Amino acid sequence: MDKGKLDCSLETRVVHGSQGFDPVTGAVSFPIYQTATFRHPGLGKSTGFDYTRQDNPTRKELEETMAILESGKRGFAFSTGMASITACLDLLSFGDHVLYSEDLYGGTYRVAETTCARHGLSFNLVDTRSLSAVEAAWKPSTKALVIESPSNPMSRVSDIRALSALAHTRGAIVIVDNTFLTPLLQRPLELGADIVIHSGTKFLAGHNDTLAGFAVVADTSLGERLFEIQRTTGGVLAPFDSWLLLRGIKTLAVRVEKQERNAHAIATWLAKRPEVAALHYAGSPDHPQRALSESQSSGFGSMMAFTLRDKELVGPILERVRVITYAESLGGVESLITYPILQTHASTPKELRDRLGVDEGLLRLSVGIEAAADLIADLEQAFTGR
Repeated sequence: MDKGKLDCSLETRVVHGSQGFDPVTGAVSFPIYQTATFRHPGLGKSTGFDYTRQDNPTRKELEETMAILESGKRGFAFSTGMASITACLDLLSFGDHVLYSEDLYGGTYRVAETTCARHGLSFNLVDTRSLSAVEAAWKPSTKALVIESPSNPMSRVSDIRALSALAHTRGAIVIVDNTFLTPLLQRPLELGADIVIHSGTKFLAGHNDTLAGFAVVADTSLGERLFEIQRTTGGVLAPFDSWLLLRGIKTLAVRVEKQERNAHAIATWLAKRPEVAALHYAGSPDHPQRALSESQSSGFGSMMAFTLRDKELVGPILERVRVITYAESLGGVESLITYPILQTHASTPKELRDRLGVDEGLLRLSVGIEAAADLIADLEQAFTGR
């Protein structure tokens, strides 16, 4: 039985996935079909699987699981998050215009600046918190609106419902990066978006051990177009990596709950520190879009950034942390601290970074599942050197 069709909570669905077990053998852990090709029963006959680039049972189970979790019609698993973004841009045509949230992952900006230009696409960055700003930036050729909410790294929150309604009246699709919140805390397709994307490397995999990307679509016809792109360009997720994602997703609910609880404790601590000039976390009581976040999400996640009063403290903090790891990426069980200006946002123009506040004093924190008291103690000794 398709367990995704059962009337059960997302906490249960992440554990059981689409089918929940191998229908052939009954294996509770869905098997890794580590094969490139499949035997045909006879002339003109197929088992439904022909070649792994086009389809594979392990990847199919994962893609169907993601479609269920995001309330979509069809899911697609890619080799990386960037591959999923690039595939979505391939839905567009020469001469089309794209609007992006101005506060977004540096790699997404790099794709917009390089790949878009080579394929005849133009783009602009806009503050998607402002509906009027989006309307002012809109062009007759605008065919897609790409949103990060909450954004990376400044935790800006955009009104997905209102932006989707605006885009649809003008014949454009809306793509929302839901990496930070996962389907457990936010489901953009239910808010009107057309495509939701993830860097599956992050919270979905959850253990900093594999790369993956996802796109889930709200419309069947859009799914057919994206499937044609996926199987043609070939940036698919391998069977073993698909299995790792299936395994990681099983514990998503308990990890996200623990990470958010830790994040609240750390944010409360950071907000009181004299070294911190500004805290950027959607769950903060004084966050300007907190009410909006509560209206479209069921939680605030565990990603935050903070700006230090003295930028000279950045180096010592990064060298002193012991429980928290100074590394790129986010969303895993281990807490990670990142210096965006040199790492995640090095590709973003300095003028834009300065306007957003992604400066030499900004640090980004991905909160893991360790004991909150240990994480706070680690930050305390890193801040003070004691």
